[in-house]
Amino acid sequence: MATQLINVFLAVFTGIYAVLVWYMRAGWLALPVFSKKTRPVTKVSVLIAARNEEANIGRTLSDILAQDFPADLLEVIVVDDHSTDNTSAIVQTFAPLGVKLLKLNESEPLNSYKKKAISTAIAVATGELIVTTDADCRMGKNWLATIVSYVEQHHSFLVSAPVIYSEQRSFFEELQTLEFLYLIGLGAAGIGHRRPSTCNGANLAYRRDVFHEMGGFNGIDHLASGDDELFLHKVAAKYPDKVGFCKSRDAIVYTDAKANLRGFLHQRKRWASKSTHYKNKGLVALGVAIWLFNCLLLFTGIAVLCCDTVLWPMFTLALAMKLMVECCFLYPLCRFAKRMGLLAYLPLLTVLHIVYMVYIGMAGNIGKYQWKGRRVN
Repeated sequence: MATQLINVFLAVFTGIYAVLVWYMRAGWLALPVFSKKTRPVTKVSVLIAARNEEANIGRTLSDILAQDFPADLLEVIVVDDHSTDNTSAIVQTFAPLGVKLLKLNESEPLNSYKKKAISTAIAVATGELIVTTDADCRMGKNWLATIVSYVEQHHSFLVSAPVIYSEQRSFFEELQTLEFLYLIGLGAAGIGHRRPSTCNGANLAYRRDVFHEMGGFNGIDHLASGDDELFLHKVAAKYPDKVGFCKSRDAIVYTDAKANLRGFLHQRKRWASKSTHYKNKGLVALGVAIWLFNCLLLFTGIAVLCCDTVLWPMFTLALAMKLMVECCFLYPLCRFAKRMGLLAYLPLLTVLHIVYMVYIGMAGNIGKYQWKGRRVN
C-alpha cells in the first residue's frame, strides 16, 4: 500500500514539475530578442557595492568606463563596504575619470550592508536610471547602451538582464554555469509571463523615482540579501506590466562561478534564505512543490538502491521526465549563452540537482551562512 502511494505521489509531482518547466520554457521563448535602435538619452548612475574586491574592481571599472555610452550621461559610484584590503585605493585611481567613492562607516553591526551601500549611493546619485552591478563582473562595450535603450523603448520601471558565468576553470565550475543558466532562465521566464519572480542584482536597472516611491528597501532592509529579488517583488506588486527582461547578448554581464563547494553552498543558502519572505504565496507554493518533487525523487532513489524493485519503473520514468523537460528548457538558454557544450553534463546535473535542492531547501531557511567574511543569521 505504501509503495502504491509513493508511486502515485511521484507520478503527480512529476507531472506538476513537467508542466511548470514547460511553462517556464514558454515564458523564455515569449521574450523577443532585443536590439537597440536609438542612442540613449537618459542619465544613468551605475552603482557598485564592493567589499574586499581589490582583485576585481579595477577591471570592472575599466569595462564600465569603456562603454559605448555618452560620457555626459554616465555617473559611476562605488561604495566601499568596510574593506580591509586595497579596494578603496584602487577605486581612487579612477577618480580622475569621474568615478566617485563612498565609504560606509557604520559603527553598529547591520544585517544588510549591501542594501545600506546601495541606498547610500542612491541618496547622492543624479541619474534618472539606477543600474546595479557587482565588483567582480565583466561586460561588453554595448552593455549599458543596450539596457538603457530597452528602458527607453519599453518605458520600463525595472529591467532585469542576463548574468552568465564565464571562464570556467574546472568541471565543477562548468556544472555551476549550467545550473546558473537554469536560474537566470527561471527569472526571465517569469517576466515573460508577466509574473516576475527572480532577478540578479549584478545586472539590474530601475528608475530612481520608482525606488523612492517604493520606499527603497523599507520592509526588507533587515534581511542580509534581497536587494534585487525582494525589491523586484515590491515593484511588480504595483507595476507588473512595467517590469522587463532585456534579452540581448549585448546586455549580458559575466561573472565567475564559485571555486569550491563551500563557497557555492554559502551562496545558494543566501539566495534561498529570501524565499521565506515572499509575499506572493503563489511563488511560495511553486517553490514548495519543486522541493517536494525532489524530496520524493531522493527518497524513492534511496529505496531503489536498497533493492525495492517495485519502485524502480516509476522512479526511472520520473527521472527521465525530469531530464527531458530540463533539456527542453535549457537548450534555448544554452544557445542564447553560446554554451551548447554544457548540455552534455545535464544527465549528471539532473541527478545531483535532486540532492542539492533538498539540502538547500532546508539549509537556506534554517541555517547560517558566510557572506563577504561575515556570519549571517
